[in-house]
Amino acid sequence: MKVFGYRLPGMSSLLLWALLWEIVGQMELTFFLPPLSAIFVTLMEIGTTKVFIKALQETGHAFFVGTFFAIVIGVPVGIMMGKNRLIDEILLPWVNMFLSAPLTALVPVLMVLFGFGLKSIIITTTLFAIWIIVLNSRAGVLQINRSLVEMALSFGASPKDAFFKIYFWAALPEILGGVRIGFIRAVKGVIIGQLLISVVGFGALFELYSSNFLMKHFWAVLIVLFTISFIIAECLAWLERRVSYYAAQR
Repeated sequence: MKVFGYRLPGMSSLLLWALLWEIVGQMELTFFLPPLSAIFVTLMEIGTTKVFIKALQETGHAFFVGTFFAIVIGVPVGIMMGKNRLIDEILLPWVNMFLSAPLTALVPVLMVLFGFGLKSIIITTTLFAIWIIVLNSRAGVLQINRSLVEMALSFGASPKDAFFKIYFWAALPEILGGVRIGFIRAVKGVIIGQLLISVVGFGALFELYSSNFLMKHFWAVLIVLFTISFIIAECLAWLERRVSYYAAQR
């Protein structure tokens, strides 16, 4: 970010928005936007309570289990779609449909099929994350230089060897890009699941604080959620940059 020709340090834009938020909050223009300093004070107060810690554990458990299944299922399916035209023609319309469809509308169906518990929340999280992982894995395989696969097969590589030593590593930059976006979508999925299926975790805190107009508490929980999502996304982006040289080798 440059201002008047000078390059500002990283995160400067966030500091600028934080300052603007604090100014607007101090002016007390609306109860919906309290001062940022008051929000952080509230966060320090509730951050060590048993209710907050339990909510964080419940949300984290559903989030990581859901994204785990999205990666374990989505990456192999995407690779198979990229390397097999028949599988691609069968699955691609469904993947595109679920990626563009409002998945929140499927939550009542999941509640009927799997009940009002953790299982439905995990499945909701997986459904929000998996489709972009599948498409990115597929796109990575389609970009592979076919001579690499032909060379491996000519040297006697088995389909398993080609899958793990050629397709996976050559498509890794796109796979990590899909995982990063999938993690971001999974955050939305786990909160929607906790709000609509079973009011637990951060979803319960959002419901409690918003219904009682405790906006400092509401924003404190939301900032924690945004911070965790940002850290995960940046870590995956860093890892994506570290392996980006595989793209040049294709």
